[in-house]
Amino acid sequence: MRTCVGCRERAAKSDLLRIVAEPPIAAGASGPTVLTPDPRGRMPGRGAHLHPDPECLALAERRRAFGRALRADGPLDATAVQAWIDAQPGRQDASEHALRANPERADRSDERSMSTQRP
Repeated sequence: MRTCVGCRERAAKSDLLRIVAEPPIAAGASGPTVLTPDPRGRMPGRGAHLHPDPECLALAERRRAFGRALRADGPLDATAVQAWIDAQPGRQDASEHALRANPERADRSDERSMSTQRP
């Protein structure tokens, strides 16, 4: 079991994406630390786990959870993680996770759909 750094929900390790921090490419280069998806879980170093869901990624970035979980200082670049999540098939599963993680969101979407229906 691992905890998603975005929504803080516990899930099986196989349901989460492991993310590692890699320093800027050039030795001694300044710039943001790059967050790299590690779907196989084999890369060296500390890892943070995240549901493969854009909303969990947004929550983790807003809460600055990657810096704490990975013990990384300075700015972080999550572009590679965002691209990996966007490229995944089965985005329906991610939407179902988002509704389970934020039940009030489901209530609001139900209210919106009811208000747009005609009698």
